[in-house]
Amino acid sequence: MTDVTGVPVDVLRTLFHSDQGGHEQVVICQDRATGLKAVIALHSTALGPALGGTRFYPYASEAEAVADALNLSRGMSYKNAMAGLEHGGGKAVIIGDPEQIKSEELLLAYGRFVASLGGRYVTACDVGTYVADMDVVARECRWTTGRSPENGGAGDSSVLTAFGVFQGMRASAQHLWGDPTLRGRKVGVAGVGKVGRHLVEHLLSDGAEVVVTDVREESVRRITDLHPEVAVAADTDTLIRTEGLDIYAPCALGGALNDASVPVLTAKIVCGAANNQLAHPGIEKDLADRSVLYAPDYVVNAGGVIQVADELHGFDFDRCRAKAAKIFDTTLAIFARAKADGIPPAAAADRIAEQRMADARRN
Repeated sequence: MTDVTGVPVDVLRTLFHSDQGGHEQVVICQDRATGLKAVIALHSTALGPALGGTRFYPYASEAEAVADALNLSRGMSYKNAMAGLEHGGGKAVIIGDPEQIKSEELLLAYGRFVASLGGRYVTACDVGTYVADMDVVARECRWTTGRSPENGGAGDSSVLTAFGVFQGMRASAQHLWGDPTLRGRKVGVAGVGKVGRHLVEHLLSDGAEVVVTDVREESVRRITDLHPEVAVAADTDTLIRTEGLDIYAPCALGGALNDASVPVLTAKIVCGAANNQLAHPGIEKDLADRSVLYAPDYVVNAGGVIQVADELHGFDFDRCRAKAAKIFDTTLAIFARAKADGIPPAAAADRIAEQRMADARRN
């Protein structure tokens, strides 16, 4: 069923009447010549221009794409607030299989749509988009980050994303076991692509025992060829049930913590790079009830957004790394707030982020 504009009613209901609503602006983009269909969602600009990546994904429906854009952009508001950035939250999704429809012309058309927002939204890479893609988008839109160094950018942001997750993991170990080292701890990493493979390097350097899994055999093989000591689990379900697992790091797509996975987790800490790890509200309480310490995803995976934000001011890697290192202290502060308020860490992080956004709106 559609309304008079031809837009599916469930999409409009999501925008205006669901818990996912409350966004400042949602832009539906279409360029028939290139096949571009995209959604740009701006959740908040209270702290500054909305900043968030562009996801290129073959969604099953337009409604699913809108819902993902809304969820992801809201998450970026909280992530940017907790990272101490002067940016609000935004996200864009391009509908379609990037292996089939991505083209230079499509990316240029997309860049023109982002540029039409006049700087209210700053884009970057996400699932299905890469540095080379941002170089193309930037030809039409100066509000583009995640570009190559040759084109004035900082390059791949996954390096600092992994570094930030590692800092969050160290803070989790400090909180739970009284020592920030991961030496001798068994860590399971689900997803060893752009971010996960860098995380594995940090873990091994710190003396951790690592188990990995990934749906792409070549990604696992790249790890084991370099590090034969790394163990491999057949799949994520096997990984989370691994005996003696201390830490679980979801580093693939969202929804990893759900009604099926949480009851069988053997790990005492969950800290990973994936966005939107909690499948639905209430999962954070289920984790707490099982005495599983959850490091909020949007806090620990903020290293990448710290990098792309810095690119707007003339990128300096050492400056960014120093900012990303503060994720350790931020994570500890969240655990302290959670204990003081008697709430799960995810709720504590939300409270801190919401307070910062509310303070910005009043000023």
